[in-house]
Formats: sequence, structure tokens, C-alpha cells
Amino acid sequence: MKKVLIPTKLDAQASRILSERGYEVVQEPKTPILDLAKAHPDAHALIVRSEKVTAEVIDALPSLKAVVRAGAGFDNIDGKYARAKGIDVMNTPGANSNAVAEEVVALILADIRHVVRADETTRRGEWEKAKLMGRELTGKTVGIVGLGHIGRLVAKRISGFECRVLGYDPLVPPQKAKEFGIEPADVETIFRESDFITLHIPQNAETKGFVGKKLLALMKNDATLVNCARAGIVDEDAIREAKGLKAIRFLNDVYPKDAEGPKSVADIADLMMPHLGASTVEANRNAAIRAAEELADLDEKGISPFVVNRDVPAGLDASFRDLAFTLARLSRAMLGEGKSVSSIEVSCYGKLEPFAKWLSIAILNGIWDDIDRSSDFKTVVADLESRGVSFKVREADASKKYESSMTVDVSAGSAKASVRGTVGEGVQMVARIDEFNHLYWAPTPNAVFFEYEDRPGVIGAIGEALHQADVNIEDMRNPHNPATGRSLALLSVNKPVPAAVVSGIASRIAAQRAGALAF
Repeated sequence: MKKVLIPTKLDAQASRILSERGYEVVQEPKTPILDLAKAHPDAHALIVRSEKVTAEVIDALPSLKAVVRAGAGFDNIDGKYARAKGIDVMNTPGANSNAVAEEVVALILADIRHVVRADETTRRGEWEKAKLMGRELTGKTVGIVGLGHIGRLVAKRISGFECRVLGYDPLVPPQKAKEFGIEPADVETIFRESDFITLHIPQNAETKGFVGKKLLALMKNDATLVNCARAGIVDEDAIREAKGLKAIRFLNDVYPKDAEGPKSVADIADLMMPHLGASTVEANRNAAIRAAEELADLDEKGISPFVVNRDVPAGLDASFRDLAFTLARLSRAMLGEGKSVSSIEVSCYGKLEPFAKWLSIAILNGIWDDIDRSSDFKTVVADLESRGVSFKVREADASKKYESSMTVDVSAGSAKASVRGTVGEGVQMVARIDEFNHLYWAPTPNAVFFEYEDRPGVIGAIGEALHQADVNIEDMRNPHNPATGRSLALLSVNKPVPAAVVSGIASRIAAQRAGALAF
């Protein structure tokens, strides 16, 4: 029985799920993580929140195979050392998104309506009504830097205040941003025109000190900056200097270290919270469920799209290797069962172009399970050619202006399937399947697809059939192509759909293509 250590106050759902799947769970939130590790050197996995997983902790666990961060950020884990020890590190992106988005709105409202000071003074018997004149959020301009899960939810939550919402994210196409009710803008425009600016970008070498003197100088005299992302993305000294020149506000919930003690931003933050962004009952439960399920899936299936420390070339995000595998699996499924692949063509755009050959191994592994990801590119291609399969890495067409995305085309004679995707905040996103563009579908463990002649009633028929099979639809994409008269129903579901159910639906709606997907 595999042992899992949980040295944190994580929702009991994690322990329940893992216990039901045959794990021994030891959850001791009051025991320091190093002490817990030394007491259980046979532990197979760790699930943590903000606890530091250092080299010393890892060395105390010689049987450790996985560390799961129940949350999005994972800089509290020594991922490089873990990789050197053959340990996978995973996170749960999106589990805390709504909690953080709501916190952003709460901070803004609390600040402009003087909630904290009003409570304190009124409790003392004072009546500072005249001094506490506030401002309204309605009708203001809100700028969002980073349009991942959290950024998009902030836009959605803020929409009820009838704000103009500006957004920037190099991975999100302008048309997609508009679908979220966001006006695409560059960073400079956001800082120049926004009344409130909220940051939702990761902290890395490129974003350290992202908000510095140049951007702060563009802010309106009474504008507000909100940071519920990571402490290092703002230059504290630059904010200190800017606040000496203009009446900008700074609302903060993140720090270099989550611990008691003086905070370096205490003199410049107008409102501070002790990193409460993900601290809701719901977020804790979501993260717990995701962490448990990811660990079990990693052990049972051998792969996970949420491993963040895979051994990849310098300069390449590990998420893109998993994306390559996913796109290949999807394109193979779209091609149809029983068809022999005759050719494969791959295009890698933007920052991925230098890694095209390296990523190709993961693509080929997604099509053929017997291809080892550690294999040499030339050896694998030569082996494919001996099987009569041609493989080509195409020169990327820069005029398409795709940023960090890849396209996988798989053919079997005249039949062809083409899929394009990218990664945002560690989350895979399928942008196109064949003629159906602008999908922006995040692959889930189980899904089904049906391509059919567009007409009324088809989606209802699919939904009813899945209902009869006790399958719940969790997400759906249903693009149409007026030029061909075809539609694609791509549905994320809560469990595997039996082949008989898929074929039954396909027959009922006269589907041209149909299949089940498992990632």
C-alpha cells in the first residue's frame, strides 16, 4: 500500500479519495513537514500547500515519487532537485481561481469604501462619515494583466459593475479576449488608462520586477494597483518612489515568504492580507480533490499534464511536452480507429520553434505507445521510415503570428486530421481541430466527439443519450462551419463513455466521425 503524507490543513476529500483508491494517508497539519518526513521515510508521495519541500525534506524520503502542490504556484518546491531524484512535481491550476478572483473584487471594494477604517473607528464610538467619502467601482476602467483562469474570472466578476475591462496576455488571441468581454490592450495602455489594475501573471525570470518605474509612471494620479499573484512581479522600491509622486493605491496579498513577521511592503501597501487568495472552503476542497485525483492518475496511467518539472531543455516549459503528446493523441483519435498512419507533419511556432525536434518525440509517443520518449530523434524517424511512415518538421510560417503553439497533422492515405494548441498558465488549450477554429478547449481526462451535418436537435439527442448512460457533460464546444454545413460536438464528460454508447449516438445522429478520448 502506497503511503501519502499531507502535512497541511487540506480538505478531507483528498484523504477520502486516496483511501478509496488504496492509499495509506497520513495527514498531520500540526507536524512540521521535515519531522513528518523523517517519521515516514517510506512515503510514496507528498501533498502540500505552502509548505517548503526542500532538498532536506526530499532526502528524508528515499521512496518519494511525487509531490503535489494543491494550488497553482509551485515555487515552494525544489523542483530541480526533485527531478534529479526522479520525483515528479505537480500542481492543480484553476482549483483556486474563483477564490482569488473574488478576493480581487473584495480588496477593491473594501479600499474604495474604506471598509477596514470605517469598522475600526465606528467600533471605537467615532463617527467619521464625512472623512470616509468613498468612490464607486461602477463605470470605471479595470485593467487585467494576465488572462488565464483567474484573469478571465476577474473580468466576469467585475462585469456586473458595468466597467470597461482592458486585458493583456500574449497567449490569448484578441478575438478570444473579446469573447470574455475584455478589450485587448497592450500593457502600457492598461497602466495609462485604467482606474484599477490587477496582476495575474506567474513569477519567473522574465516577470521579476515586471511592474517597475516605467509602468508606474504611466498610472493615473488616483489609480489602484492590486497584486494577488506573486510578490516578485512588482518592484517595491519603484512603488515606494511612485507613491511619493502621486496618489496611487497599492493593495497586496502576496509576500516573498508566507510567515509571521514584519513585511517589507507595510509602508507602501494601503491594504494588506496574509495571502488569503486561495483560503476559502470551496477552493480548499477543489484543490484537495484535484491533488488526490492527479496523484492517482499519475500512478495508474503513468502520465499527467500537470507535471511541472519534467526533464526538458533549458528555456522550454515542461507543459509543452505534455501538450505535444495530447495533440498527437487527439489527432490520432480524430483520424479514426483502424487506420494506418502514413505521414505526420509538425509545425512549432514562436518560442517553440527551436524545440520542434525535441517535442516531436512526445508527439510520436502520443501516436504510438511503444515509442520511448527518451529516444533519439534521428533514430525514431529512421524507424518510422522503415515502417513506411513519413515524418516532417515544417518550417513555421511566421506570418500566422501564432505565439508558442504547435500544429500536428496526421494522415492515413487520403484521410487527414489536423490539430493546433498552446499552453496558458500551465493549462493545455486546443485551439483548432481540422476546419473548426477558435475552440479553446482544455483537454480533460475523458471526452467524446461527434462530427455531423449541422441541423437542429443533434445536441439534444447527444445529451439525452449520455444522460441515459448516466454520463454527465462537464463542458462542451460546438463550432459550426457554414461553408461545409458541418458541426463538431466536443464534450468533456465525468467518466469514460463505453464504445457501445458512442457508436449508438453516432448512428442516431448520422455522425461522419465519432469517438471517445482519454488523456
